[in-house]
Amino acid sequence: MSGLPKIDLIPGWDCYDWRNARTILEHGHPSEWGDIVDVLTAARLPHSELAAKGKNKTETAAAIDSKFYERGWVEKQFETKIVVDEVESASPTHKVDCFKGKIALEVEWNNKDPFFDRDLNNFRLLYDLRVADVGVVVTRSTALQHWLNQNYDMFAKAHGTFGASTTHFDKLEPRILGGGAGGCPVLVFAMTPAIYVDDRAKS
Repeated sequence: MSGLPKIDLIPGWDCYDWRNARTILEHGHPSEWGDIVDVLTAARLPHSELAAKGKNKTETAAAIDSKFYERGWVEKQFETKIVVDEVESASPTHKVDCFKGKIALEVEWNNKDPFFDRDLNNFRLLYDLRVADVGVVVTRSTALQHWLNQNYDMFAKAHGTFGASTTHFDKLEPRILGGGAGGCPVLVFAMTPAIYVDDRAKS
């Protein structure tokens, strides 16, 4: 099985295009495309965020989300239902981290990898319902995954904090190739060690 097509888009990020997602975004949704490029181009991975104690949402994911919210993106849950022989059953979608103009964007920094299944299934459903045109996933690259595992003690983390079963590109790619998003075009942005910034105070 060949891998996802890799494209050169933003310095410091490994980017992958599935089903012409980049073309649809850039030409069909230029405002949202501009938001994504601007936010991720400016994004950095400060030492202080990596060393922060765990919260419901990590500092890294929250920082990226907040930049999209400043540009009018919103966390969104869609109320959907299934009707069988006139009997209705509620079937709400999972919340999308960031949604704007028919673009659904998820930030998966250090969750358990089954979250990718949830995200891709959400993309599939929203695409089939003509609510979303493209799904976007922001996550860690393979290179960053290896780098974090090698340097966990530098961030005062336990060994395995950034484990093999957490969300990073190696866990996402086979799910997309296996049809997890259905017909929905997907664009992946995987952050690399190049955007790490050592913001510790110098003595």
